[in-house]
Amino acid sequence: MESSFLPSHFSVRSPITRETGRKNGWLLPRCVELRNYPSENSYLPTRLCLATANSGFRQEFHGVGDRDGVIIVDHGSRRKESNLMLNEFVAMFRDKTGYLIVEPAHMELAEPAIRDAFSSCVQQGANRVIVSPFFLFPGRHWHQHIPSLTAEAAREHPGASYIVTAPIGLHELLVDVMNDRIKHCLSHVAGDVDECLVCAGTGKCRQYD
Repeated sequence: MESSFLPSHFSVRSPITRETGRKNGWLLPRCVELRNYPSENSYLPTRLCLATANSGFRQEFHGVGDRDGVIIVDHGSRRKESNLMLNEFVAMFRDKTGYLIVEPAHMELAEPAIRDAFSSCVQQGANRVIVSPFFLFPGRHWHQHIPSLTAEAAREHPGASYIVTAPIGLHELLVDVMNDRIKHCLSHVAGDVDECLVCAGTGKCRQYD
């Protein structure tokens, strides 16, 4: 497929991988990188694999745009230190991703609530709010409570749409996180490192004989 029809702010990448489930030797269609695209079209995918006439294949990767707001929501706790850890994670997430609008929220027991975070995103210019549950596995909170609270918040902002994403789930990177946590705790028990931020000041990270 030729790229002559594409505007100057698109760049076309050569095929880099083979299409799975197809006849051996068939390549994925060329991928279009959407770079520096005007903000009013920020919902367009960051990468788009165009369909080809012979295979009919189409693959899209959508990213967070300038007019998107992200809410990372946890359960909420009566323990202040636990709630502050969400703020720390949101700061890391914002710095790592470069997303412009990222807000923390607690489902219950603490502030800011989802309603407050939703309003904050809209006030910062978001016209779509992406609610991402900071939960490991799907359960009643994901199936029922978070969608209900988000729908209630959205009713106050008729011009804004929203999405509730899947929770973290079974992600292979969690293996690395768990392994890193175990190694750090064992190193602390051996006296080689300080307590991690989770255990700091609790005295709980020790070996019981």
